[in-house]
Amino acid sequence: MADNSNAPVIIKRKKVVGGDGHHGGAWKIAYADFVTAMMAFFLLMWLINATTEQQRLGIAEFFNPTVPLNKMSGGGSAMFGGDSVLTERILAQQGTGGLPTSVEGQPDPVEFDTGNPSAEEGASDTEDALSEVQDLLIGGGGESFLSDNLMKHVVTRLTDEGLVIELFDAPNQRLFVEGSAQPMPLLLDLAEVLSEVSNLVSNKVAVEGHVRSEPVTVRNTQAWPLSSIRADAMRQLMETYGLDPERIARVTGHADRELVSNIPRDLRNNRIEIILLRSDQ
Repeated sequence: MADNSNAPVIIKRKKVVGGDGHHGGAWKIAYADFVTAMMAFFLLMWLINATTEQQRLGIAEFFNPTVPLNKMSGGGSAMFGGDSVLTERILAQQGTGGLPTSVEGQPDPVEFDTGNPSAEEGASDTEDALSEVQDLLIGGGGESFLSDNLMKHVVTRLTDEGLVIELFDAPNQRLFVEGSAQPMPLLLDLAEVLSEVSNLVSNKVAVEGHVRSEPVTVRNTQAWPLSSIRADAMRQLMETYGLDPERIARVTGHADRELVSNIPRDLRNNRIEIILLRSDQ
């Protein structure tokens, strides 16, 4: 039998870990809150990028309205939700949110006369009426005359001259055929809507044309005649869609003298301005 007295002695120590208690699942709740907040943040960023300025204004107006919202909205799939926004049933029926209507339900043109003793009151009424037209056009009161596609080409602003409705080119959608006054289908749709909007009031109307700069300096520039004939083409379209010719106060071409972009050749400079003039102009 072999002698194992000199064999090494191996001692195995077993480490006993004491229980430190259960940590719980609080971190899971905190992590879930973090993920939810990040999801909401990226959803907000996507919505900001996917909507136009007018649409964001309409959303803000919905949650903090300055005019009464419509009592009902159509359930159809058409641009006006299955019914015309001019009808009495869709316009606001209380406060300052609606326009005066006739028995048939169509809005009567609002007339403003500043020649009476209460000139300040008349000016205030004009301001309110133009503001209402602006809200109905861009959806400030929750209902818009314009579809999402048309709204991308429209900017409105109230000035001392009146309500300026600006229509402009986009890279993939033009108002006119390049270098001519032949209207594109987009402009036909815009002209129809703007004629309908303009008939909500009786103010005079001005039409102004603007074009971008030409690629090179030429002796006989086409910017002046092109902007003028485009403005006149817009006048004819609006009259075709129901605007009273007697309300046209002027038709003007500004060539490329009033650019809205720092880049003279930017398509954004190709635009038509429809101005609902204040009654004291």
